[in-house]
Amino acid sequence: MIETILKKIGLSEKEIAIYLTCLQLGPAPVRKIGERAGINRGTTYDILKSLQELGLISYYHKDKHQYFIAEDPVTLHDALEQKQQALEKTKSEIDAILPELRSLYDKAATKPVVKYYESERGVKTILKDVISSCRQGSKHYYVFSSSTIRPYLYSAYRNFTLDRIKAGVRVQTISIGPGGETKGLDERKWLNKEQGSPTYTLIYENKVAMISVNINKNQIGVIIEDKNIFATQKMLFEFIWKKV
Repeated sequence: MIETILKKIGLSEKEIAIYLTCLQLGPAPVRKIGERAGINRGTTYDILKSLQELGLISYYHKDKHQYFIAEDPVTLHDALEQKQQALEKTKSEIDAILPELRSLYDKAATKPVVKYYESERGVKTILKDVISSCRQGSKHYYVFSSSTIRPYLYSAYRNFTLDRIKAGVRVQTISIGPGGETKGLDERKWLNKEQGSPTYTLIYENKVAMISVNINKNQIGVIIEDKNIFATQKMLFEFIWKKV
């Protein structure tokens, strides 16, 4: 209980051990404090210095020896106040450098981000990202569906369509290959009803996801996060949608 509360004011496990040892021993030299706490002499000395800075420990000299002693525990209030003041100062310093950090972040954001996924779990992660991103955004995405890949999606996330509809997300689908049907909040057209594509493509919220299977029939997928790539793919989709 005591250790847990002392951790909350920012003391480390070793600082707590030294502090409690000093409370129990009364005035004592570094060697004795370290031995009782189970910490080597050099580390003990460094910790005593840090506890001094917090006002929890003081020392005096006697017979050419240095003795350390714990202050009244009420000084813990002062130590906590010091921590709070330090945090407030750090907060102000962070506020001051935020514009520079934001500039670095914005520059990085202009570069495409590619995330790679594999197995059913990875494909499910992609499909869940489609729903969550669209739910928070336009509630609308676009798909180039492939009859050869479609079964792998449903095996990875059987409730995907139900969850999409519950989230109020609409989809326009251009099917490549046979099969496919509308199930709610969706529109579908067929580009080719005979042969499927090797890739299933989802275009949504400044992202493009592509799902396929390798020669071992293992599911693989990528998400490309880039507004320009998204815009191009959306433009192509809308052009084809008007033509079919």
